[in-house]
Amino acid sequence: MRDVAVVGVNMIKFGRYPEKDVVELASEASIAALKDAGCSIKDIELVASGNLYQSNAMIGQRVMKEIGATGIPVINVANACATGSTAFREAYYSVASGAYDTAMAVGSEQMGKMGLLGAGGGGDRAYSTEGIMGTGLMPGVFGQAGVEHMRKYGTTQEQIAKIAVKNHEHGVLNPHAQYRKETPLEDVLNARVIAWPNTLYMCCPTGDGAAAAILMSAEKAKKYTTKPVWVAASILTSDPYQERNPTMFDINTVTRNAAKQAYETAGIGPEDLDMVELHDCFATAELLHYENLFLCGEGEAGKLIDDKETYNGGKIPVNVSGGLLSKGHPLGATGVANITEIVWHLREEAGDRQVKGAKTGLAHVIGLGSACTINVLKR
Repeated sequence: MRDVAVVGVNMIKFGRYPEKDVVELASEASIAALKDAGCSIKDIELVASGNLYQSNAMIGQRVMKEIGATGIPVINVANACATGSTAFREAYYSVASGAYDTAMAVGSEQMGKMGLLGAGGGGDRAYSTEGIMGTGLMPGVFGQAGVEHMRKYGTTQEQIAKIAVKNHEHGVLNPHAQYRKETPLEDVLNARVIAWPNTLYMCCPTGDGAAAAILMSAEKAKKYTTKPVWVAASILTSDPYQERNPTMFDINTVTRNAAKQAYETAGIGPEDLDMVELHDCFATAELLHYENLFLCGEGEAGKLIDDKETYNGGKIPVNVSGGLLSKGHPLGATGVANITEIVWHLREEAGDRQVKGAKTGLAHVIGLGSACTINVLKR
């Protein structure tokens, strides 16, 4: 396996673009990433395009027709919320294997106000049965997982709500975030219940977005950048075999297995990370992943947020982009956007939200079904 560098990245501001289609969004991000890398589409030898809801529409090929078809291989990827990060992994392995010297990963999605795989609840929104009972697919899964952590370790709803406070505070500084508004703790706790303990402000918004990354072999990268960001590990896992699986998705194990592989492959431990962009589709998810990524010990996630250790400036900054709770979660775009955020910090190009001295970052995404990607990046 060859060393692979991320040479260019970019993303559009996540939000809602009813006047554009998903190909336009993906094309815009791709052109911006190519410009950032200082190359053109003619230099790209393979494209991996991640998209979920429009996955049968050959988005990758349509993007190439938009920005300049060159006859190269185009791979279309769909892997739930891990779609974009799986596309990145395909691009990475195409270069690491020696088959190609350059590749582009693009993630895109156009969801508008579409619910997140059953998010929200039905009937009268002022009185949601799903919210009271804690069901409704994704909200229910992560609500119940949070309740189990509360039962086992005494974690409180207030501690979980503090994660939403943190991420919305971080998001104010991110010009690419869908929502840039602080949400005080009282507002978070008093908001409408979606699936207890998660209230509205503890759930990610859906919308439209796109992000892209340009990857090159070490030799090729020398011609384009003096600030390469190296891919130290690119891991993809799914649920292990179990004789009895009481839930449809083992949120914890799939991430823990990926984390172990990522740390071993990268030759580091969690203590070596300077920042993490993780999959906070719900505030309970971020809390669980503090422990799943071994950022703290079992049952210590509540204390980690109480002590503000995951704030920018803390021991291990998490989701300084604002995370999905603030930045938004257009499914196919999320994985590449998380990587883009890490790259900007490692290149010291993150502006007011810059993590000082960041040299190593971890980008994490999980997808219902199941899938988990972890990409470790180093400067």
